[in-house]
Amino acid sequence: SALTAAAAARAGAGYVRLDGGLASNVPAAVVQSAAGTDLSDERIGALAVGPGLGRDASAREILDRALASKRNLVLDADALMLIAEHRIELQVVGDAILTPHAGEFARLFGTLAGSKVEQAREAARRTGAVIVYKGPDTVVAAPDGRAAIGMVPHWLASAGTGDVLTGIIASMRARGLAAFEAACAGVWLHGEAARHAGGPLIADDLLAPLRAALASCR
Repeated sequence: SALTAAAAARAGAGYVRLDGGLASNVPAAVVQSAAGTDLSDERIGALAVGPGLGRDASAREILDRALASKRNLVLDADALMLIAEHRIELQVVGDAILTPHAGEFARLFGTLAGSKVEQAREAARRTGAVIVYKGPDTVVAAPDGRAAIGMVPHWLASAGTGDVLTGIIASMRARGLAAFEAACAGVWLHGEAARHAGGPLIADDLLAPLRAALASCR
């Protein structure tokens, strides 16, 4: 969760709040609170749920609140596992972004036929959500059939880099991009930051190069 919050802040979200406890390794600009945010606040541009969430009853309650909030959601990690374990129906969410790696994808959707692009499109159709099927050939698929492929550096395959991607995508969503475009932009920026950082790397190494990645968009 600390990596996700830091990445969202570095990627240009105007205000980032990290709920659920206090962490020492986040930028001072990130607001931290042990209390839950009022999810009815219309100023909330996006909610990133999953990294560091856990899978206990308290985590399930947080996820249920997020799903019921009608906010723009980016769901990853433990949120995806809770959805799979409890068979939570996602069609009601709409316009959410799910970011599974291959193992999480299989837990959510089982074995789907076809290429990775076809599988991601089918998952998007079933859920009504944008799917970011992670990997060296990350596929972004929308319920309307649009799909994009992002080839990302192989040295991104290390723990925590997906948490960074979640934060970047949430930031893009909060800045006003539609779900599919936010996901595509996030995947590209994530890969570009990795290219600037070089490899091998740990997830923390992606945060500082986000500035250069964003600057290259201008």
